[in-house]
Amino acid sequence: MKTALMILVVLAMLATLGVLFAGLVGLARNTDGTRQNRLMQARIGLQFVALALFGLLLLISKS
Repeated sequence: MKTALMILVVLAMLATLGVLFAGLVGLARNTDGTRQNRLMQARIGLQFVALALFGLLLLISKS
């Protein structure tokens, strides 16, 4: 269980990093503001998921 949760945490962090870089590349290329807003919302959602999974991992590993 801990291993699967750790893999999910890493995947969520990598997804967050990917969306962050996509937003930075789009910002450098001056793309549409609507797309930038969607990317920011996706990044915030992925950060929430990563933190929630990390918190769950901490709870499980303490028991």
